[in-house]
Amino acid sequence: MSNNVGTQRSPYSIFTGPNLGYVMEMYEQFKMSPESVDPELAEMFRSFGAPSVDEAEQTQSMAATAVPAVNFGKVLAAYTLIDAIRAYGHLASDIYPLNDRPKDSTRLELSYYGLTESDLLSMPASLFLKTPPTNVENGMDAVNYLKSLYTGKIAYEFAHVIDEEERSWIQTRIENGEVSINLSNEDKKAMLERLTKIEGFEKFIHRTFVGAKRFSIEGLDSLVILLDELVRRSESQRMKKVLIGMAHRGRLNVLTHILNKPYEMMFAEFAGVPSDPFIPEDGTLKTTRGWFGDVKYHMGALYKAPSGTERFLAYNPSHLEVVNPVVNGQTRAAQETTNHAGAPEQDMKAAYSIIIHGDAAFPGQGIVPETFNYSRVRGYKTGGSIHIIANNTIGFTTEYYDSRSTHYSSDPAKGFEVPIVHVNADSPEDVMVVAAFAFEYRQKFGKDILIDLIGYRRYGHNEMDEPLVTNPMMYHQIHKHPTARQLYGTELVNSGIISDTDVEKLDADIFAMMQSAYDKVKENKSDVKKLSDATPDYVMAGYPENLETGVEQERLERMNEELLTYPEDFTVFGKLDRILKRREEPFKGKGKIDWAHAEQLAFGSILQDGKPIRITGQDVQRGTFAHRHLVLHDEKTGEELVPLHHISGSNASFVAYNSPLTEFAVVGYEFGYNLEKDQALSIWEAQYGDFANMAQVMFDQFISSSHSKWGQQSGMVILLPHAYEGQGPEHSSARLERYLQLCAENNWTVANISSAANYFHVLRRQAKMLGTEVERPLVIVSPKSLLRHPLVGADPSDLANGHFQTVLEQPGTGQEPKKVKKVLFASGKMAIDLAEAVKDGEGFEHLHIVRVEQLYPFPSEKIADIVARFPNVEELVWVQEEPKNMGSWSFALPYLQEIAEEKKVSYAGRIHRASPSEGSGDAHKIAQQRIIDEALKK
Repeated sequence: MSNNVGTQRSPYSIFTGPNLGYVMEMYEQFKMSPESVDPELAEMFRSFGAPSVDEAEQTQSMAATAVPAVNFGKVLAAYTLIDAIRAYGHLASDIYPLNDRPKDSTRLELSYYGLTESDLLSMPASLFLKTPPTNVENGMDAVNYLKSLYTGKIAYEFAHVIDEEERSWIQTRIENGEVSINLSNEDKKAMLERLTKIEGFEKFIHRTFVGAKRFSIEGLDSLVILLDELVRRSESQRMKKVLIGMAHRGRLNVLTHILNKPYEMMFAEFAGVPSDPFIPEDGTLKTTRGWFGDVKYHMGALYKAPSGTERFLAYNPSHLEVVNPVVNGQTRAAQETTNHAGAPEQDMKAAYSIIIHGDAAFPGQGIVPETFNYSRVRGYKTGGSIHIIANNTIGFTTEYYDSRSTHYSSDPAKGFEVPIVHVNADSPEDVMVVAAFAFEYRQKFGKDILIDLIGYRRYGHNEMDEPLVTNPMMYHQIHKHPTARQLYGTELVNSGIISDTDVEKLDADIFAMMQSAYDKVKENKSDVKKLSDATPDYVMAGYPENLETGVEQERLERMNEELLTYPEDFTVFGKLDRILKRREEPFKGKGKIDWAHAEQLAFGSILQDGKPIRITGQDVQRGTFAHRHLVLHDEKTGEELVPLHHISGSNASFVAYNSPLTEFAVVGYEFGYNLEKDQALSIWEAQYGDFANMAQVMFDQFISSSHSKWGQQSGMVILLPHAYEGQGPEHSSARLERYLQLCAENNWTVANISSAANYFHVLRRQAKMLGTEVERPLVIVSPKSLLRHPLVGADPSDLANGHFQTVLEQPGTGQEPKKVKKVLFASGKMAIDLAEAVKDGEGFEHLHIVRVEQLYPFPSEKIADIVARFPNVEELVWVQEEPKNMGSWSFALPYLQEIAEEKKVSYAGRIHRASPSEGSGDAHKIAQQRIIDEALKK
């Protein structure tokens, strides 16, 4: 027996006299030795506790008249059967439209439990149901009633949900008949019309644009019915926004019928002409497109309904489930108010996400459990997503038995205590019921819920595939199987609601309507000017040159004092308090402002300028290298204090969240957050830079290319700790070369910074560009040992004046221009290693050292100006820690060759390697010293 049994009467009420005495005796034995008692009896004791004599006496009279001396073993068996119907009814349910999976009703048979109909007829229904319907009088009626609820076209799984209130709520809704809907004849006619439009859209494209890929919805037509009901309920609750994430299957139908993208726009895209001339003039629909574009079934849209609720379908690449965290990040941003000091205010009922999964992708893609894992974590929760598996019961050509190790594709959700509702996609009314149930659950419990919408795929993976080649048995069935529209039309005809002629006329009228829309496209086709795929001028112009980002020193000093002032009853860990108090010294003319100190002052000034900040990642509150300490913990109480919440003049929110141990999903989430809140400085930091390669899809498919493909701009900041310090291959390289390889069209900024002041200014520059047309992501290869290095530190005046410098020249070198024969170029820690080696430059008159702080866009003009100052330069040398086939050498080489003209361009660094770094600290030191010696030699 499972804990699903929670609403029925106590089972002890059926026992009287000797039977009750026996049960009480068994309970005492159970307390002493649970294993010595019959397992079913032991389970009853675990579920209901001790038998009560008082309760038995109160109900003895009723029980005696209702049940003639029932054997307690039969009662236990009946309870086990009833519970099995609730727990295993889904295995015998009618949820597969093709009826191609065996039903397992073994656990639902009376004989399985040694019961007969007469046994159940002798028991009252009230023993099993708290409020049985009037026509349910005895145990047999109760069994049949529950079977009708749990083995129909809707099936439920919720035994894995731990919270008793949730389980009880779900069970009560089901068994009280509240998971239902009452449609009028007019409602049913409207449903048929909707299904006819859904199917008609696909058929029209299939006939008109022969062979065109569309990844049709056919076989899961009722997905749109499901979304219709969710949207309707969202609008009735006056929600601000509904955000939908889905892959390509059915996407065009959802764009058309949920986002209200006109048929003309869709047909124009299939005809190969721009669709913008057909966009609604009332401004209700907003679409964006990058200059390079993307295929039509990856595009999204925003629709603002007359109710005021916005419906958004997220732009998505072909990588199936990767949009899930992006949409959740956008949802969190849509729920938050950030125009005040402190933490954001979140209203989880202002917006929510609907995530549509594929049946093969849901158990197959690791991003799915990653996203589920943070659904109730404080920095990421959104009050519950409604998940839908658009279940075609097949992958590309892969059958379910080759696709997963679980019974259902939905099974991975059980580990996160997500209730699961399976529903037959050929039954649109049941689909509507399930949508209403899921929405109500989400609103009540603020948790995820999953709808497994089970249908089929009418054609192959795309409309050019022939599925009979690989899946003949399934597709012979599908070819004979009527569509959801046909089935529902027949149902309404048989009910006398409409006639066959009405069904045929509706189909013909909708096809004619679509033909009319396409005729408009053909009429205007010659007048539509094709869009250019040239990169826009404003994109190529990049950031304004030398944008001032300094902050008055008096303002910085006042902020610094506030950041180091704590409430009287707050006790900072003593050692940490002493470390933080050192941040007073630079403003007294002692010491330097280190990396984390500069960062916190930048954050404070950005908040004062009205830009909210969100920084997340593994251990970012403290910082991986114990350097940051944005969140302090009271040593005695554990209470948290965020000093940046208490600076004067702040009018924007700030949060720093330690993330779950994931990169893929969290990077996507932060990207989505920034898309929705383009005024917010959204920062993700890798624990170590190379950990970011776990999220490579997010960098490739979203962050680096979303502007070019979809017209979506982001100002997200990515911090990647990077430097060679003898820690081995995995904690050295952030794989800088990968980000540089993706650089083009000013798509993002990539920097390897060696100055705390420069870090301060680049953060402020990034914040100033948020929400403008030149906004773009920022990738910073950040330091580890340099975090506290004196040569990296800054004076207050460095922060008070100036701007981000793409190039820095090493003090002490290049003092005698005519003697300089060699110019060295380096970034990050390599530049500081060289600086330590040359000290004040004495003895190194033959060279000049240039720190290239911004690698992309490459500062060619500034570097050329520097090189031009040295008339006798013979050689330009790129110095790096990384192997020659990694790092920035290959990226910088063509730029240097152009600058060098006839001069020699050389490389100093590690040789080509398969692995990023040595595995031995001693070997690292030898290699590093060799690079320095080679670079500095005359």
